[in-house]
Amino acid sequence: MKTLSETWFAEGYIDFELKKYTLLAYLKEINHYFTENKLYPQLSDLIFHYNNLVAFRENKKYLQEQFPKKLTGLQIEKLQMLYEQIIADDELMTELEDIITYSASEMKTTISSGAEIYEFVENKLTITPIGLVPLDIQEGYFFLSAGNSKDTRVYHYRLSFFEKHDERFRSIKTAYIDMLQRSMVNTYENIKYDLIRSRSTIANPAVYSIETELPFPVEETVLPVAKRCLVKYITAA
Repeated sequence: MKTLSETWFAEGYIDFELKKYTLLAYLKEINHYFTENKLYPQLSDLIFHYNNLVAFRENKKYLQEQFPKKLTGLQIEKLQMLYEQIIADDELMTELEDIITYSASEMKTTISSGAEIYEFVENKLTITPIGLVPLDIQEGYFFLSAGNSKDTRVYHYRLSFFEKHDERFRSIKTAYIDMLQRSMVNTYENIKYDLIRSRSTIANPAVYSIETELPFPVEETVLPVAKRCLVKYITAA
């Protein structure tokens, strides 16, 4: 996938028509993926660039707080230097503001398209505990099934916390284990039993099934949405 640099809007020759062409080419490719119901990493990349534009426009000194993981210190310094160079030139700054305003609006429209797909998939997911749920649900397994196929993807998950702006957020790390076939004999319960027997790292794991009838791409859409939904489900439990 083609992507943009963190400072694409202020790099090189700052010209509205040139930057508009660059942006529209990028969004055209993003929308192509969206028409194939492929959300990631396109949607997260697009949201990053939108937030980057807004942060640069509103207050460049807050970039480090906005993007502690995505932007490195050198990248933040580069944005700071660009801002200081451009702000001294009224004509150039006006051109840049026009570029940012237009780009943010176009990106927001495309983000809305991606968000609609995300919400549609989210509403079509069903999460069900398999067997008894232990007291500790921060680590366990989930089974992912999409479409009419009996294929079941097995994943290990672990929840953790990270802090941002003095607030704590949950994150999830997953690891693919296997692809299994469900049947009248090989039910979710049997898969869980075999999993516990073959993997002794967790004595009494929490196990969930996540199902959707949508035949959407798993890696690019169903899995990322399922992971976020599982975090919400467990957090609310």
